[in-house]
Amino acid sequence: MPFVQRNFQGEIVAMFATAQPQASEWLDAQAAEVRAFVGEAAPGATAAFGNLDSDFIRVLEDVIDALIDKNLLRLTDLPLEAQRKLLARKDLRQHLRGRLDLGPGDDVI
Repeated sequence: MPFVQRNFQGEIVAMFATAQPQASEWLDAQAAEVRAFVGEAAPGATAAFGNLDSDFIRVLEDVIDALIDKNLLRLTDLPLEAQRKLLARKDLRQHLRGRLDLGPGDDVI
């Protein structure tokens, strides 16, 4: 689908939906060069970004909790959808934490 414009080194410098005087070469949208130009990560990198995103979300939750604990932020200051998502994640973590509690109280195993 994209028509590409290349520099003197042969690198893609622009893409267009239709042919242009400076961009008459057509490449498949799934071509590696096209994907690299638009910033799509390599297949293995996608999973790594997913893991980093999950970790980063947890950090953001901790920061929000710290700000709320210090009365610098109120949960109601956040948009309603953000409140819902934060509370849903907090509830799910509490539920999972309860299920992972393998020991009965302070008893020694």
